[in-house]
Amino acid sequence: MSEPIEGFIEIEFPSEEIARVVYESVLIEDKSVPYRRTRTRLLLKGKRIKLEFTAKDNSALRGTLNSYLRWIKVALDTLDL
Repeated sequence: MSEPIEGFIEIEFPSEEIARVVYESVLIEDKSVPYRRTRTRLLLKGKRIKLEFTAKDNSALRGTLNSYLRWIKVALDTLDL
């Protein structure tokens, strides 16, 4: 069996308030979707959100990453209303 794939993304937002709102929105999604091939960790640090991923394979990592980035975009689009 192959080694797990690990990675992270850190995104800086214009303010701590925007980061907090996006973090809380994504955290709701994170808790509601059971991933079997990927483990994720979401961290809020001031104006930054850090996403840490450990996946069993490339496609699991790609799918999870796409989901998280889409959730972040939806949260940001909602703030623009």
